[in-house]
Amino acid sequence: MGTLVDYFSRSLNDPEHFWGEAAEAVHWYRRWDRVLDDSDQPWYRWFSGAQVNTCYNALDLHIEQGRGDQLAVIYDSPLTGQQRHYTYSELRNEVADFAGALAAKGVVKGDRVVIYMPMVPETAIAMLACARLGAVHSVVFGGFAANELAVRIDDATPRVIVSAACGIEPGRVVEYKPLLDGAIALSSHKPESCIILQRPQKRAELTTGRDFDWEDSVAAASPHECVPVAATDPLYILYTSGTTGEPKGVVRDNGGHIVALKWTMKNVYNVEPGQVYWAASDLGWVVGHSYIVYAPLFNGNTTIIYEGKPVGTPDAGAFWRVIAEHGVEVLFTAPTAFRAIKKEDPEGKLLGQYDLSQFKALFLAGERTDSDTLNWAQKKLGVPVLDHWWQTETGWAICSNCMGIEPLPIKEGSPTKPVPGWDLRVVDDQSEEVPAGEIGSLVVKLPLPPGTFPELWHARQRHFDAYLSEFPGFYKTADAGYIDEDGYVFVMSRTDDIINVAGHRLSTGAMEEILAAHPDVAECAVTGVANELKGQVPLGLLVLNAGCERDHDIIISETIQQVREQIGPVAAFKQALIIDRLPKTRSGKILRGTIQKIADGMGWKMPATIEDPAILDEIAAALQQAGYLKNG
Repeated sequence: MGTLVDYFSRSLNDPEHFWGEAAEAVHWYRRWDRVLDDSDQPWYRWFSGAQVNTCYNALDLHIEQGRGDQLAVIYDSPLTGQQRHYTYSELRNEVADFAGALAAKGVVKGDRVVIYMPMVPETAIAMLACARLGAVHSVVFGGFAANELAVRIDDATPRVIVSAACGIEPGRVVEYKPLLDGAIALSSHKPESCIILQRPQKRAELTTGRDFDWEDSVAAASPHECVPVAATDPLYILYTSGTTGEPKGVVRDNGGHIVALKWTMKNVYNVEPGQVYWAASDLGWVVGHSYIVYAPLFNGNTTIIYEGKPVGTPDAGAFWRVIAEHGVEVLFTAPTAFRAIKKEDPEGKLLGQYDLSQFKALFLAGERTDSDTLNWAQKKLGVPVLDHWWQTETGWAICSNCMGIEPLPIKEGSPTKPVPGWDLRVVDDQSEEVPAGEIGSLVVKLPLPPGTFPELWHARQRHFDAYLSEFPGFYKTADAGYIDEDGYVFVMSRTDDIINVAGHRLSTGAMEEILAAHPDVAECAVTGVANELKGQVPLGLLVLNAGCERDHDIIISETIQQVREQIGPVAAFKQALIIDRLPKTRSGKILRGTIQKIADGMGWKMPATIEDPAILDEIAAALQQAGYLKNG
């Protein structure tokens, strides 16, 4: 025990002792030779020499400790009207059986398995089965286009692909099998076999000799035991979009991943074993990996796999139903989910239908949480609403209010302070630290803590070029922000979202914060568009609350005045446009860069992760009609 300052100081001054102590909560087949191996800088490794198994720590260990009858997973699908519950013993048995099915198809330690699946328990079972065998899984978001899946198949070279006949979206069934067939046809690497989960909503045609039914494969298999692997062996590859358009395969190792994620459940989220924890994300994203599957199970929690949306399944009370029905104590989701709920039910009337008395905290991440959303959620829920900041590459929070160590006062717009283990700095282009309150590049002094990414899959030079070369001795987050005089961190935008207006570096995030505070604005985005006189000027896109009938010109005038009053004329904020919806990725990130390219009349590529491609045509038409294209 101790204060946050104590934890933070120990984690930076004596990381080997700090993380070695945390590692005592983990089951090891062989203990480590070194906690931190710095023999190959700047590529540091954690717990070198140790042997471990991720699946054993997620399932078997709890059963050995007498918790086999506790619920491990609740599957809740308003899209199919189905729920399923798995105890730790039941889940372990399902995972062991599917590991046997994979082994029967030739999968051994170190092989890759691509998982292209919807939000169903079998996706988590496949992930854990790979971990049980020491195989490396690569989950690709179900419904990704065939060419994007093909790129990932060629990079990961899987022996087996696990997929499903279909995914379910509100009002439609998305057939996965034709996309999978198309991807395999496009890819140079061909998997030896595919295991397909048939779903009653749409059954798939199986290719003889290559495709095998999930149920049949499991029925014919024998349960498989856990295979010890090196702590430094890869657990999974998760592809994230690169600036070149080519995906980057972020690698997570086994040992440090277990240690760090298990540590965060108590220290960051303040969740005890046995409690119900819900990360409302998708298993295809990093949040799904870290906080739907692995961290809750490492910690002995009950985790929820939710196949639905925050609104429309059936209404904006969907999240409240899940929290009340399953006794959720902590929810982690994206701010965009709460903006959607607030847009549909601005008064929060649906909350009154549910008993949320056991609910104790809401964590938000994925996009910067604007003050308006934070205040709305806090007022309606009556619990702490905690913004925290992390990335696919980091695997867990860089900055957070550590509720299990020492809860701190909330500052609107800040994910609070760096979590122990993270030596975060703000630097200028010469890698020099800037004064408190001044915007610069957010970087982390190496080594990164355990549970982060040791490398990109088979791309060490690309890893160095993308993350380590620009600021020697530091990891480049590619986010811009500042640290105030109290040590609170403010993440303002991606570094490429800092716009240059007549020589003034301005944060689009700061302008969005002001726009979001307008009572009629549900959500917004600001991007810089080309201007001959000033270089760039900001353009605001506004989505209004449901039921708002006020004059659009008046709302635009009010928002422009708000920015002028709070940032000043230097922002040159004179243009805003009201639209029906914002273009987002499936994880909720707003595609500001794509909007900017459209507005500037530049060539742009349809982002692979976009939730609804048609929306970009709507944006282009709205910009064209309003005369903002190639604004000058």
